[in-house]
Amino acid sequence: MPDLVDETIYSIILAAGNSKRLGQHKALLNIGNDTLINFIVKRLKKHNLTTIIVTREELMSDIRNFTQEVDIVSNHSPELGRTGSLQVGLNFIIANYSKNFKALVVPIDRPGFSSSTLSKLLALDNTSCPEKDGKGGHPLLISELDIKRILDEKPKIPLREIIRPEKFEVNDDFLHLNVDTEGDIPILMEFISSYYKENSFQ
Repeated sequence: MPDLVDETIYSIILAAGNSKRLGQHKALLNIGNDTLINFIVKRLKKHNLTTIIVTREELMSDIRNFTQEVDIVSNHSPELGRTGSLQVGLNFIIANYSKNFKALVVPIDRPGFSSSTLSKLLALDNTSCPEKDGKGGHPLLISELDIKRILDEKPKIPLREIIRPEKFEVNDDFLHLNVDTEGDIPILMEFISSYYKENSFQ
């Protein structure tokens, strides 16, 4: 059975980067019989989360070809960074779903969290993130209060200067996986293989 979570939590996948170092768009990265973006979307759906993907205009149609039943929103100024992309997603939720909610932020290049970590995160009330070996990771749960703080800031301001997540220790071997270069792809594939071994859906 899927994990049931508070309906006021919406997930936002940030996928508007230019992926220069990788040499190909991270969202469309082939991972066997799937793409990285759809792999993450399926994981979030398993937890009954409504998902919004924020990406670049030129990627919207391609991403739509690989995902279903998600909203895809364009960030027209992706060069302003991830805070700007997050603001686009938050404003979309406010305009189309709810004005009072918590947000789960999932960067496309940080998929190495476990299902148990995600379940623990979704059960929390305050802005929080997992950590391993003293270093914070993703996803990031943002409280209603901090959502307002983020929306009041300029898009270029880094999130770390706006909010201070509470951290909880996890044992996820791949929590700090960052899909940034071609050298990270074998590690990504190792994580995905281990993930499918521990979970029932394909």
